[in-house]
Amino acid sequence: MDSAFEDEAEHTVSIQEYLKDVEDQELEADLVLGGDEGKECTYNNGYMKRQAIFSCLTCTPDGNAGVCTACSLSCHDGHEIVELWTKRNFRCDCGNSKFGEFFCKLFPNKDVENVENSYNHNFKGLYCTCGRPYPDPDVEDQVEMIQCCVCEDWFHEEHIGLDSSDEIPRDEEGEPLYEDFICKGCSVICSFLRLYSQTILAAGSQKDSSINTGKDKEVLEDVTLACGSGKLENNISHSSNISEPVSGGEGLLLGENSGKNIGSDQCTTDDNSQVTCVLGVNLVDASPVLECKPLFLSKNWRDALCRCEKCSEFYEQKHIRFLLDKEDTIMEYEKMAKQKREEKLQQQEGAELTMLDKLGHVEKIEILNGIADMKDELRSFLESFDTSKAITSDDVHQVFENLAKKRRRVEVCICTCFQNVMMT
Repeated sequence: MDSAFEDEAEHTVSIQEYLKDVEDQELEADLVLGGDEGKECTYNNGYMKRQAIFSCLTCTPDGNAGVCTACSLSCHDGHEIVELWTKRNFRCDCGNSKFGEFFCKLFPNKDVENVENSYNHNFKGLYCTCGRPYPDPDVEDQVEMIQCCVCEDWFHEEHIGLDSSDEIPRDEEGEPLYEDFICKGCSVICSFLRLYSQTILAAGSQKDSSINTGKDKEVLEDVTLACGSGKLENNISHSSNISEPVSGGEGLLLGENSGKNIGSDQCTTDDNSQVTCVLGVNLVDASPVLECKPLFLSKNWRDALCRCEKCSEFYEQKHIRFLLDKEDTIMEYEKMAKQKREEKLQQQEGAELTMLDKLGHVEKIEILNGIADMKDELRSFLESFDTSKAITSDDVHQVFENLAKKRRRVEVCICTCFQNVMMT
């Protein structure tokens, strides 16, 4: 019987643990929302580099629209909302033609449609190649998913196209050794990244991704994309039905200058002060032999990418120029969110000090006395409390009741003293 009662006992936490938990939750929310307080629709900001986006299945069950944080709170409160974390180059759809007769409460004068927005099955609340929701109601233990930095879909480890999850670069404690992940589908158009080989591929992965150098070849062999071709909803070209490469995974054929070690200085300058490609190949005019495997990219891998004119043209054609933008990364987004959070906390502290400065001497004394009384009462309570027991709501109410009684006694004493002075 005793063990049964113990199992039913309410879980208790210390005040420090509770405050720490609240702080962690606030920080996590700020990191996801990018410091957005959700007060104004972000539509006027245009197609933002990155922002938190939500899909309302109540208003758009087809999953063909996304709304900002403020609209999810003000316009879609009580609706079936899907949290999409963040999306790049997105503009708030709330109240446009996709919503029928529904109008945005915060900014109703929107264009009929945001033509540059892109959508995938995440907007329907579905993820991965298996098309399952998250959290999955049919699974007892939810498994963390990996996000592709290109299509921004989320994947289960067992569905990313590896023979074993051991191929994912991790340290001895299981922490990831990679900064970004590119899914099997997106690796088709991003296969040129294998040209950088050891420079950007995370250690411990892609060990079988050999590269054949051919000094007699000026450009990559023009071959049919073994993994298929197509157009995704998010403007990233690759196939939804990926087969094994015809080449048998022989790798990529490089140009004459490809044998050199590619460093983080990206492009070099020749005698005529012309920027030359560090790869020595024209990615626009040639197609590599593809190996349809996911890519795991090391820290600061974007810094190593060639930024010459031809490579930049290739990025534009493939709609992946954002790979060159360091501010596109989740790391930069969270860094910005942390800065906003620190600024907000400093403003709050400054506002509190300003408020105290505006108070008169009597009001300041009252506040300081109140704080001192609170500290004394809590200290007295904790010193007399049995630490083997849990603090209950009745205990908390008793603390504040004691404070109120003390306050009333002080007020009575002041009134009595004032009356005695008036009588003398």
